[in-house]
Amino acid sequence: MTKYPDSDIKSGSDTDKLQHVNPQRQDETHKSNVHAGSLSDVKNIYRSPKDKDGVWTWVNKYPEDVEEAAENEETAQYAVLVRNIKSPDSRKKLEAHSIVIQSPWLKTALGKILKDYPGVACELERLIFEAPFQPFVHRWKDFVMYRSEEAALDDTTKEHLTILYDILLYEIGDSIKAFEDYVEKGVVTYEHLWMIFQPGSAILAAYKGPLSAFELHDIAYIESQRCRKFLRLHSDCIDYDGKSFGRCRETIDILMFVGNKRITELPAYPLSFHPKPTITWDHQGTELPIEVSGRIIVDIASINRFSPISIFRQRRLKELTYRDQLYLISDEQPRSTSKNNGLPKLSSYHHLLARCRTGGYSLKLKKWLDFYIEQVGDIQFSDDAFDKLVLPDDQKELIMAFSESQLQGGCAFDDVISGKGKGVICLLSGSSPGVGKTLTAEAVAENLRVPLHTLSSGDLGSDPHEVEHTLQGILELVARWNAILLLGECDVFLEARSSNDLARDKVVSIFLRTLEYYEGILFMTTNRVGNIDPAFQSRIHVSLEYPDLTPASRRRVWENFLAAANAKAASALARGGGAAATVELPDEDLDELATLDLNGRQIKNILKTAQLLASRKKEPLKRDFVDMILAIEKRRPEVHHK
Repeated sequence: MTKYPDSDIKSGSDTDKLQHVNPQRQDETHKSNVHAGSLSDVKNIYRSPKDKDGVWTWVNKYPEDVEEAAENEETAQYAVLVRNIKSPDSRKKLEAHSIVIQSPWLKTALGKILKDYPGVACELERLIFEAPFQPFVHRWKDFVMYRSEEAALDDTTKEHLTILYDILLYEIGDSIKAFEDYVEKGVVTYEHLWMIFQPGSAILAAYKGPLSAFELHDIAYIESQRCRKFLRLHSDCIDYDGKSFGRCRETIDILMFVGNKRITELPAYPLSFHPKPTITWDHQGTELPIEVSGRIIVDIASINRFSPISIFRQRRLKELTYRDQLYLISDEQPRSTSKNNGLPKLSSYHHLLARCRTGGYSLKLKKWLDFYIEQVGDIQFSDDAFDKLVLPDDQKELIMAFSESQLQGGCAFDDVISGKGKGVICLLSGSSPGVGKTLTAEAVAENLRVPLHTLSSGDLGSDPHEVEHTLQGILELVARWNAILLLGECDVFLEARSSNDLARDKVVSIFLRTLEYYEGILFMTTNRVGNIDPAFQSRIHVSLEYPDLTPASRRRVWENFLAAANAKAASALARGGGAAATVELPDEDLDELATLDLNGRQIKNILKTAQLLASRKKEPLKRDFVDMILAIEKRRPEVHHK
């Protein structure tokens, strides 16, 4: 310490001398001799206001115009804290800059809703989401679905989820509607491109080679120094470095574009938007992709026999080599050598070599195709289809008795000739369309959980030899698949024979002879039961007449279609879509609509069209929309048959 001159000390002892020294000067003098950074303390400095030249500096003076911090012990009590800023949107004054989740109940719920979402850790003490709240846009369906499961949630969680739901609906409601519209239409704008890319999801891109899959890590809008704007996708793929497999980061850019663009035409797009193609072939055996949906039957053996172009692509396999046999024996899994329908279990190595496609038959297109295995799933049968069938109870019981018995091996009765007359043939007749003939066969197939193969007379051809060959093949396949065969509008095969048309008489005779040895279930529909050849009468086990719908049965048809529409709307809402319109038709409206002379098919079409109109208007399906469609139907030009 520097010693002050004696003249500065008036009197007293050494203690008195210290009491008269300037403390601030003493402290500064003391610290001037301290090594830099060695004091165990904190020194605060503050940013000065800008001067007239726009320059600011750091000063020691505490600013006088500083507001108290908004977040404190009082605000920490709230479940959600919204930080608002002035909105550039002319439709609202303020908008959220960020949302702070403080409720432990919400953090637990969001931990499940946003599980595995990159960059989100719901276990943090301060959980903050910044606009435009990407995780909630991407996981909106999961958020809505979790919130709808109220029975399994406690009251506090329900209340806090509702608070957050209302906030998000105000802040990102327009973004969610835009996202749902993009998904439905399959297009997107550059501004909203980020919405379709959810971090952690799979994307497809023809990047450095053919179309391949990547796992999206994160996204960012970027503007380069050359004023090129693009969305950058940081994505991972699996690569091999000569020693082991690992992830490799790739950067994929999507340049800015104007207006709308089809999602599947982008350089990269989510796997969920990829069309689900199957493979067919032309007459030269060249593979052609074809899009198909609906039910299929996987049957490799039959495709080799019945496909008209099987000569070009029949699976001709070589026997497994000696090395293959060693793999089967030495596989680590004990079950690798066990038998499955006479076939050995494949080893893990052979699974690696397995083809990604399998062959089968599309019941919708009536074609043999190759299907990608990853796109094939189990059929979801309708358990209540037969209950909704508008038929007298005794007729429904008779149909189900025959059908269930046949699938279980048939009854003990048989023809004198072994293998003859074992099938069950049901004739469904009615002068009017849309009274439930086709629906009966569909409902039986759904109830028995078996395939339904639908054919018309045009599918069999008109030449006698063609009819015989095609029909025999179809009947063999239907029996192999344990399926139900529906032959619609089969008047050409059932009509009474005469000496005036020998070619048609031959077709009828072939049809009669072929049915003798059919061992499955066959439904035939006709509008002209009075013209049936007498030889068919003895071959038909069940013959049902479908009269025109009565007001009571017609009302049941309306109710069934309305219940199905409401169920679909509820399902869409549970998934976070909400695109389908709900139905609001009181009983008095149904009573009045049931008096209109409409068949089941017309009722279905009217409701479908009215629902599309209601969805477009974003309103429930009310009587007004039904009346509008009915008025348009009345103006439909009549078709006069010669």
